[in-house]
Amino acid sequence: MLKNLSLIALAAALAVGAGYAKQSTVKVVIPITRTPATNGQQMFVAYCAPCHGVDGRGQGPVASALKQQPADLALLSKSHGGRFPSNHVVAVLEFGDGNPARGGTAMPVWGRLFGTMDQSPTQSNMVAMRISNVSRYVETLQAK
Repeated sequence: MLKNLSLIALAAALAVGAGYAKQSTVKVVIPITRTPATNGQQMFVAYCAPCHGVDGRGQGPVASALKQQPADLALLSKSHGGRFPSNHVVAVLEFGDGNPARGGTAMPVWGRLFGTMDQSPTQSNMVAMRISNVSRYVETLQAK
């Protein structure tokens, strides 16, 4: 199943990248399709893997089209003293990276985008669940 999802994400990313390849300023667009809020892996493959790669190492199919290389998510624990920085990952997913040295948010603000997926009275809970589950999945990608 992961292989199928990876192939779908790769095909979508390549199609998007090819559509913008001839433009002088490349704008990467990742299609937003609704995925189960409970499946962090499926959300990662659909939303994060086009840039970060299915292994999280920053070598996704559209990474070369970006001005800034995507972060190697597999090294987060290593770069934070051996502890996975879950609060940081949740904050970046919810609010973007907002690094002014990189010209503002370099990646989509998934919290805002996730909020458009679940139109229900418990929408904020669903956004929090999506962000938490993606963060927990990223934790499983950490280099040993």
